Amino acid sequence: MGERVHKYHGLGNDFVLLDRRAGGGDIGPEATRALCDRRRGVGADGVLVLLPSATAAVRLRIHNADGSVPEMCGNGLRCVAKHVLEATPGHPEELRVETDAGILTARGLWRGPHLEEVELQMGPARLLAPHLPSAQTGVPVVGAPVPGTPFHGTAVSMGNPHLVLLDAPLEQAAVWGPPLEGARGFPERTNVEFLAREAGGLRVVVWERGVGLTQACGTGACAALVAATLAGWVAAEQQTRVTLPGGPLWVWAAADFSRVTLRGPTRFVFSTAVEMSEAPTP
Repeated sequence: MGERVHKYHGLGNDFVLLDRRAGGGDIGPEATRALCDRRRGVGADGVLVLLPSATAAVRLRIHNADGSVPEMCGNGLRCVAKHVLEATPGHPEELRVETDAGILTARGLWRGPHLEEVELQMGPARLLAPHLPSAQTGVPVVGAPVPGTPFHGTAVSMGNPHLVLLDAPLEQAAVWGPPLEGARGFPERTNVEFLAREAGGLRVVVWERGVGLTQACGTGACAALVAATLAGWVAAEQQTRVTLPGGPLWVWAAADFSRVTLRGPTRFVFSTAVEMSEAPTP
C-alpha cells in the first residue's frame, strides 16, 4: 500500500509531511524531488520529515523541492505543529520541535477541535552569522548596495540566510531572484525578499533558495520585518502584518532582535499512500 503521506500548506506554501517518529529515518534528495514534482509526484515546495528527538517532542528535517536541506522553515513548522498537536489527546497548546536552527516552540491557537493558527517562537534574528556576508567582513550588511544590481539590501539570518531588498520592485522577483540566490558573500546561497511598505504593514514577495517563487515564507516574513525596522519603516516591538502572495502573517521582534515571533494559519489538504522510490537515509 506504500507509505502514508500528508499534504499541508501555510498560505499556499505547501509541503508533503512524512511522519517517521516510529521509524524509517530521513529521506534523500532523489525521494524529495520525486515527491515534490507537481506533474509526476504529490507536488510541494518541500518535504517535512518527522523523526524522534531526545531533546524535544519531535525532530524536524526540512527538504526543499530541489533536494537541498534548509535549516528552518516557519510555514513548515506551523504545519508540523498542526499535524502533531491535533493528533495529541487533550488539545495541548505547546510543542517543542528540534530543528537544524535549534529547538523552537510552537503554540497552537485552537478553534473547537481544529488548530486554526500557530504562533512560533522563531529565536533571534542575527546580522552576524557564518552564512551571511558579515562572516567575511565582521560588519553587518544593512541597507547597503547589492553588487551587480541597482538595489540596496539587508542581510539577516533567521537560522537560514536572507537578503532583503529595500528598493526592488516586487514584480521583478522572478527576474532578480535567481541570480541573487547565489549572491556573493552567501556561501550556502540565500533566500531573497522583495520588500515594500503598504498601509498597515509590509508587503513581501520571496524567492526561496532551492524552491523559487513561493506563496509564502515564514522566515522571509521575519527577515523582512527586521530589515524594515532597521530602515525605520516600522517601530520596534510592534506586531506587524506582513502580506505575502498567499496572505498575511503577523510578526513581532524585540528591539534588539533577540526574540522574534511569527503567527499565521495552517491547513490540512489530504492524506494518501505513496510508493517511495529511494531507501531511507540514516
